[in-house]
Amino acid sequence: MGKPQNRTLIILAFFSIYVIWGSTYLLNKIAVTDLPPFMLAGIRFFTAGVLIFLLCKLMGISIIISKKHLLNTIIAGFLFLTLGNGIAVWALKYVDSSFAALLISAQPLVILLLMRIVEGKKIKAMSYVGVVLGVLGMYLLVSQRQVVLQEDAVLGIVLLMFCMLSWAFGSLFVAKAELPSNFFVNTGYQMVTGGVIMAILSQLIGEPWSWPTQWSGQVQLSMILLVVFGSIVAFTSFNYLLKAISPEKVATNTYVNPIIAMLLGWYFLNEQITVQSIIAAVVLLTGVYFINTKKRLKGYSRFLNKNKKK
Repeated sequence: MGKPQNRTLIILAFFSIYVIWGSTYLLNKIAVTDLPPFMLAGIRFFTAGVLIFLLCKLMGISIIISKKHLLNTIIAGFLFLTLGNGIAVWALKYVDSSFAALLISAQPLVILLLMRIVEGKKIKAMSYVGVVLGVLGMYLLVSQRQVVLQEDAVLGIVLLMFCMLSWAFGSLFVAKAELPSNFFVNTGYQMVTGGVIMAILSQLIGEPWSWPTQWSGQVQLSMILLVVFGSIVAFTSFNYLLKAISPEKVATNTYVNPIIAMLLGWYFLNEQITVQSIIAAVVLLTGVYFINTKKRLKGYSRFLNKNKKK
């Protein structure tokens, strides 16, 4: 019975990081129009972390961890949330949600290059094709005049590049780091510590804070959805998958996220989808496919063999 349960859990976890995370671009874009980015992200993740700890208490799960686990969750929370997500939300003040999702779809490319630089991992021939297509797709996306000429759009692009790099470092770190074995506990500590760091950063840079009662109904609803689904459900699924599957395979959520984000941004925010953006998306996602296709099959085989031994 163990193997079907593991497969089901992995399928549900992938659904969370594919579809739910695809909608967070829209929700963050709506919220960041009224709220400062680090305040928004800080409140979101701290609240989600506290709710996860309450959930652990209800389920009888101990949240006591070692100092080493605490340090590693702080590092992971800083890389994923403070730098990765906080800066991505900041970038959404300057670029469309669909554009941000498409650019971040190059995440597997960044991870692959980082694995080559940091770990000395060889890049296979098919992956080289993916790298070339990925770079070309990114160029087609960011070189559009209607994008570059928008106010502070270049700043938004630079911020998105930085957050991708931080997320890639976080993925490689978590894949090898010693972390709490329970995924709720692991996620809770990352959320709380990442949220606290962002709140401190928000105060240091002088962001104006406000009470939730002062927010519009649209922003309040966006925050609730971001906390419950975007943070608790999807991020817990993400942490689970990083331990069950290779980092490259987890990064395949970037195939689906930009499509969901583009459709939602177009439907709810009237964001423009240009022909060049569509071409860039096809080229970029094809490159991501070439980067991941062989690794994905090998990773899945390792997973099946591991379960057969059990």
